[in-house]
This record gives sequence, structure tokens and C-alpha cells, in this order.
Amino acid sequence: MAALFLQMTERIIDISERPVSLHARNSLLVIDSPDGTNTMPLEEVSALVLAAGQATVSQATLAGIAESGGAVVICNKSYMPAAMLLPFGSHFVQTERLAAQTSISAPTRKRLWQEIVRAKVRAQAHILEAEAGSDFGLSDLVAQVRSGDPTNVEARAAQIYWPRIFGDPSFRRRRDANDQNRLLNYGYTVLRAIVARAICASGLHPSLGLHHHNRYDSFCLASDLMEPFRPLVDSAVCDICRAEGADVEISPVIKKSILQSLYERYEVAGEQRTLFDIATRVSNALARVFAGEQRNLEIPRIRPVVAR
Repeated sequence: MAALFLQMTERIIDISERPVSLHARNSLLVIDSPDGTNTMPLEEVSALVLAAGQATVSQATLAGIAESGGAVVICNKSYMPAAMLLPFGSHFVQTERLAAQTSISAPTRKRLWQEIVRAKVRAQAHILEAEAGSDFGLSDLVAQVRSGDPTNVEARAAQIYWPRIFGDPSFRRRRDANDQNRLLNYGYTVLRAIVARAICASGLHPSLGLHHHNRYDSFCLASDLMEPFRPLVDSAVCDICRAEGADVEISPVIKKSILQSLYERYEVAGEQRTLFDIATRVSNALARVFAGEQRNLEIPRIRPVVAR
């Protein structure tokens, strides 16, 4: 299979396995492959992921996806993002919001990071409870997260979380490891694209982070805001490894299983929302915090509408 499609209006297109040619025609994305030709409206493309495959992409295709609000991600052989193309200028007050973003105070930045870490650990506790039958004390750590997380509760939670979610005392989160980390890399890459796209749609710049400041990471704010949503990928990978083993090949079927976790509708305050919609709401809330219009991010607790 050359392209992976899920039939929804917010589509993530994964190009891999075989040579593929992509071009734009009449506001359509046209994908030519040995399996035939597929087309879809450019405006429906949430993210185009070029992952370890051979693809020829026209400039018109890249421009069309960006102008329609989509993201393009180029991955290396470890399914880590090597480059990303994001839409800019799509928000009517982008200049105003960028100015507010660049002038945020250190205390506010630290308080926002506290909210993010608390939401992440809370989500990890929920997933661990579902997958392992206990949260192993993670819920108790949430209240210990202080402004800026100076005692590194995030890392302490990770030391509890990772070995137990996979039932492997020796497991560690390492990007270059040849185990389930490969699946996590892929899922996080797509998640980062979804969040980065939401950030741009909110008129913010994805490289100006709250906590992440790696000079080699051009999407520091996306790395920040995606943290509470990582456990959604973790849960999908956990289910795959339970059924197929940690050394499972990253095939189109496996990729589809991971992507499905990012396509599900989630329940938030009694409403059904897509992950992109939730990420956009959080990004818009962040923009309002930057502008002094509200104090907190109020990251929602989400759960799948239908369990996998």
C-alpha cells in the first residue's frame, strides 16, 4: 500500500512503502502510485506524512496543502520528524497574537508549564489504570507539580509509568531503540503535526515554546502542548504490542491502528470532539492567556467516545 487513508474530513495521509507521485489539480490532491490513482480535496488534508518512502511531490501540492491549513511532515528512517511544513498567516490577528506570545513573562510561562505537566501526569494515570489496573500512585503526584515543575515530577512520573504500561521493568523511552519506541516515534510525529497545525490556526508560532527550548527543535511550542495528549498514542501502542509484540513491523496496518487513536472522537464536557478541535481549543486558550484575557489553559480531561 502506498498511501494510508482514513475516511474522515480531517485526513492524515501516510505515504510509504512504494514510489508515489503527488500533485495538485483543480483543488484536489492527486496521488499516483502502482496501485492506481487516488484523489481528495486539498482542504480535507489535515497532515501529509512522508515516512520512509519514495515520493515525488510538486511545489503546487505543498502550497495547496499549506494554503488549505494542512501540515506536511517528512520523517527519517526512525519515524522521527526531519522537517515540517506548516501554514502561516491563516489567523486574522496573527501579528497581534505573535507580539503577545513573545512578551510573555517568566512566571506566566512557568505556571502554564505546571498546568501542562499536571494534565500529562493525570492522563498517564488514567491510561495506566486502564491498561495495568492501577495508576501506581501517579494521581498522587499531580498535586506535587509546582510552578515550572522544579522538582521534576514529570520525570518521576515517567519512571513509574513506562515500565508498567508495557509490563516490562527494563523499558525506557529512547527514540533510537529498536522496540516499541519505533511505534511511539511514529505516533508522536503525527501528533506533533496535529498540534502544530492547531497552534498555527490559533495565530501563534510553534517554535516559541513555554518549556522546550531545544535549539534543534523548530516546534518547541508544539512539543509543549502535545504532552497531555501523548498517552493517547501510548495506549494505542500498548494495545498493538500486547497483540503483536514489541518487535512488530511498522506496516501500513500498524500505522493505521496508531492513526486511528488520533482520529477518534473524544468526549469533553459531554460533547464529542476531534483531537484537532481539542488541540485548537487549547491553543486558542493559550493565545488568550498570552493576551491577558484569561489566566488558565484549562486543558480538558478527554476519553474516547467508543473504547477500542
